[in-house]
Amino acid sequence: MKKGDILELEIEGFAFEGKGIAKIIKDPVDGKGETSKYVIFVHGAYPGDTVEAQLVKIKKSYAEAKAVKVISASQFRVKARCKYFGVCGGCKQQDLDYEAQTKFKQEQVEQIFWKMGGFENLNSESIIPSNNIFFYRNKMEFSLADRRWLTQVEINTGEEIDRNFALGLHIPNIFDKVLDIDECFLQSNVSNQILNFTRDFFKSRSISIYSSKTNSGYLRNLVIKQSHNTEDLMVNLVTFNEDDDLMNEYTGKMVKEIPQITTVINNINLKKALIATGDYEKVYYGNGYIFDSIGNYKFRISANSFFQTNSLQAEKLYQTAMDFAGLTGNEVVYDLYSGAGTISIFISSKAKQVYGFETVESAVSDAEENKKLNKIENVNFIKADLYKSFLPEVEEKQMPKPDVVILDPPRNGMHTNTVDDVIKLSPRAIVYVSCNPATQVRDIKLFCALGYKLVKIRPVDMFPHTYHIENVALLEKEFS
Repeated sequence: MKKGDILELEIEGFAFEGKGIAKIIKDPVDGKGETSKYVIFVHGAYPGDTVEAQLVKIKKSYAEAKAVKVISASQFRVKARCKYFGVCGGCKQQDLDYEAQTKFKQEQVEQIFWKMGGFENLNSESIIPSNNIFFYRNKMEFSLADRRWLTQVEINTGEEIDRNFALGLHIPNIFDKVLDIDECFLQSNVSNQILNFTRDFFKSRSISIYSSKTNSGYLRNLVIKQSHNTEDLMVNLVTFNEDDDLMNEYTGKMVKEIPQITTVINNINLKKALIATGDYEKVYYGNGYIFDSIGNYKFRISANSFFQTNSLQAEKLYQTAMDFAGLTGNEVVYDLYSGAGTISIFISSKAKQVYGFETVESAVSDAEENKKLNKIENVNFIKADLYKSFLPEVEEKQMPKPDVVILDPPRNGMHTNTVDDVIKLSPRAIVYVSCNPATQVRDIKLFCALGYKLVKIRPVDMFPHTYHIENVALLEKEFS
């Protein structure tokens, strides 16, 4: 068995990150000993499939392959809605029935907690599915490139296609080529209008696209933010330099054609880094921000501030966290990695006092604005180092110790220093919200080794058609 070989495989299960699981009988290398089952993770295959799969990676204990032909299709397969599915990296599971998606996601979270954490008798509440499985995102980030990726369908037409201008989404693992798209079912139809207007406008004027190789060119990214609960709609064009005349023309023509737009911003990114944020910004139309709400609370969202990408599901996620916390109105709550203050503000009516801790200064500023906007009196936001220790801030400001700590760290999880800080504060309960169950269970094991027990978990599906999953866990202090 070697890389490049094609095997016929029956898919028995589904692993985290959307890989089908197949098992084959493997004979011992030296011809001695017993045969064993060897696991192959197959990209693009679902339980119930029989596929031809090409081996792409071979390890001692497992292999990885990609499905190249479906011999017999799983009962869970459906027809993908998007014509770019399979090429674009946005929706990896759009050809999988949504009910099956949520079933497999729940199983994958439980498997991670069992296999990586050793939590055998796990109290796992039913996953919360998304009501909207299309047009659910409030933010889309598109890239511009001077190297266009051609699909096999486009190549087969034999037509001459301009490869020097593309506006769309990156091909997975290819940073310098972009798939030119004219529709996406993740945000909204008006988002597609903005996408196509922007392409036509700049392409017709032969406007240059930024290249990190030459560190020159104008166009970098198009970011669209759209509120689900108000009429607000932001267009943010990220460029390498300023051009007032061009931006004014672009803004005027676009707003006339698409009057739903409420603000237009130009972020100027002077760095080589391929990120869709700027060193500074200029507002060309409207007030430079939008408003959206989660539950009864309103939030101001600027071009570069973080906000949960699925507004409607965010309310369910935060409600789950608040329910797990068991708040009665008498608790002091610490909200770590508080970002723009969404969780702190959402739970404020059920707590005596909330303290939000955040490392990024701009996020703390956004949180303060949101606090004022909602006229919240019992929440304080503190800039603190959540990688070294946030306890100096607690001691300096003589804050009361928390009854409950809520954690919502980035994908890579918590620093061990922060885990130690939380342990020293000895809250009665810890609610851990995570977008990566693997790092979540790693951190939870640390808490459980130091006096806490895992009570229950509940997954929340924020991103249909992808393998991403949010998970909420409740830990309680064990008293001897």
